[in-house]
Amino acid sequence: GCNPLAETGRSKLQNQRAVLNQQILRAVRMRAGAENLLRATTNNKVREQVLLELSFVNSDLQILKEELEGLNISVEVYQNAEETFSIPLVPLGLKETKDVDFTLPLKDFILEHYSQDSSEYEDEIADLMDLRQACRTPSRDEAGIEMLISYFLQLGYVENRFFPPTRHIGVLFTWYDSFTGVPVCQQNLLLEKASVLFNIGALYTQIGTRCNRQTQAGLENAVDAFQKAAGVLSYLKETFTHTPSYDMSPAMLNVLVKMMLAQARECVFEQIGLSGIRNEFFTLVKMTQEVAKVYMLVNTAMNQEPVKENIPYSWSKLAQIKSDHYKALAHYFIATILCDHELQPGDDEDQQEKALSQLYDHVPEGLMVLAVLKDKVQRRQLGKAHLRKAIVHHEEALRVCGLCKKLRNIEVLQEVLTAAHKRSLLKYAQQETEDDFLSLIQAPDILSKTEHKIETIAPQFSKVKVKDFFHKLGPLTVFSAKQRWTAPRTICLHHGAGELGFSLKGGSPVQVYCLDPVCSAASAGLKEGDYIVSVGGMDCKWLGVNEVLEKMRSVGKQPIELEVISCQDTAASLHSKSATYSMGMQKTYSLICLAMDEDKIDQTKKAPLKLPFLSWGTKNRQKAASTLCLPSAVAGSSQNKKKLSPFTLLNTESSLY
Repeated sequence: GCNPLAETGRSKLQNQRAVLNQQILRAVRMRAGAENLLRATTNNKVREQVLLELSFVNSDLQILKEELEGLNISVEVYQNAEETFSIPLVPLGLKETKDVDFTLPLKDFILEHYSQDSSEYEDEIADLMDLRQACRTPSRDEAGIEMLISYFLQLGYVENRFFPPTRHIGVLFTWYDSFTGVPVCQQNLLLEKASVLFNIGALYTQIGTRCNRQTQAGLENAVDAFQKAAGVLSYLKETFTHTPSYDMSPAMLNVLVKMMLAQARECVFEQIGLSGIRNEFFTLVKMTQEVAKVYMLVNTAMNQEPVKENIPYSWSKLAQIKSDHYKALAHYFIATILCDHELQPGDDEDQQEKALSQLYDHVPEGLMVLAVLKDKVQRRQLGKAHLRKAIVHHEEALRVCGLCKKLRNIEVLQEVLTAAHKRSLLKYAQQETEDDFLSLIQAPDILSKTEHKIETIAPQFSKVKVKDFFHKLGPLTVFSAKQRWTAPRTICLHHGAGELGFSLKGGSPVQVYCLDPVCSAASAGLKEGDYIVSVGGMDCKWLGVNEVLEKMRSVGKQPIELEVISCQDTAASLHSKSATYSMGMQKTYSLICLAMDEDKIDQTKKAPLKLPFLSWGTKNRQKAASTLCLPSAVAGSSQNKKKLSPFTLLNTESSLY
């Protein structure tokens, strides 16, 4: 990652965002406390004081959110450093997070679940934490994208290794909303993965806005970056459907995807006109349709329900400005077609008539397309109608820009809008004649059309190669958080006449099968289906059958020491012993232990030995699914014990980890 202390414009902006996030967090906590006090108190004087405090806190919170919005529209920080004359593009800011210490939770889990010396994995845990820390300040290039993707893929390994579906391991993730600054805290790794994905998309938008839009290669890179940003955000929307953060809600992500595709379309339009727009009939027709497509997409992106009212104010105003600006350009181009290009004797009338008619959804009453092409007066009148509409849209864009404080301070935006407005006024003045008051034609709306397909580009995670930090734990198909085993057992084999009394199968790790129940290995404690994890003190979790056999042969006639583990069937355990199990969906709830007195036990003596399910009440039975396994009675337990305790009923093989 970049140096977090580097005094670059982007790092200063991100540091300001972090400070604002902390201030918003304090204000939110104060508001929550005041609301709780308001609900709890009955004293009128206290209520008045709390209501006054709430009004101050809400005002403070509104000011802080407006400051955060100002950072979100600080587009000039992310633009290309070279002199440019283009409307700024909108990037997304990176989500901020708090430090996370994986050390103790992961070391405890390795010792408890994998029965391995957790001190051997300190370097791997440190590497994971270093990678996470670096991802907070990624460089704004492909290397930064690759680092974020590496961490996202690494989280997939970490999730499978250390996050069982039935419980939390005590790691708390905190991420701040990119738009509101409100923190979201969860022990769920899905919040971490979703937030990293959001930052990948945000970084793509920053790369896109940084591209030099004065060159063909720069515009191509910008289009590619915005398409990839849209692809990542679309993947986030489809994969993580219940994220608690507002900026990652499906509705907001839908708006952001459309916004990125609209910005890609803007760059395509600039790409077409980069070498200059020839004042030629069919070229202008093509440009008119292209630019109409731009404003249609931009306008649609910002008016999606239900986030229409919650989108950052300056963003929605910039979208409105762009929509009016590009609409004005479309009318200007078609006016240029009508005013500057008369039908010549050698021109193809049918082709020009077809091209012009495709621009309109309807032709003004009393006009025919071919007649307009042939009649100079009609051409000029319709052209002036389009110019009038262009001027109206230009003036509206300038008016909206002047109303928004943040956009008013972006000089290049003002310059582009003013130049386009002056050009339309000049064109209109050139066509002005004395009989203008007789012209009552209204310019029709323009239909959009494009030859350039803009679609989302799905993230290519497979292109980034990542090695599992915790590779030493063994193959993930077997050694995962979902699997449960007994602790490793040492089996000492004394093989005679070369016969072991069992066979090996599988890839890595190898598994015991066809075990002779009367052989010495079975007597030593080896079981059918055991996994061999060590031979003679040498780890063999990643070795195949032939390699394990070779190690066993290399011992010679000496006794062979094997370390084996037995897999426990967690699925059967969950279904047979869970308090409630609903459609296989496991959620975490607190278990309420109900004490059973002697009278209740006496009344249930005729019941079978297996304990009944706990009663959770009607409401909990309908919505909850416990993930805690309840103990079953041990055969042959003492009959004189009057009181039952969950801990006295656990045997060694069914104990919870």
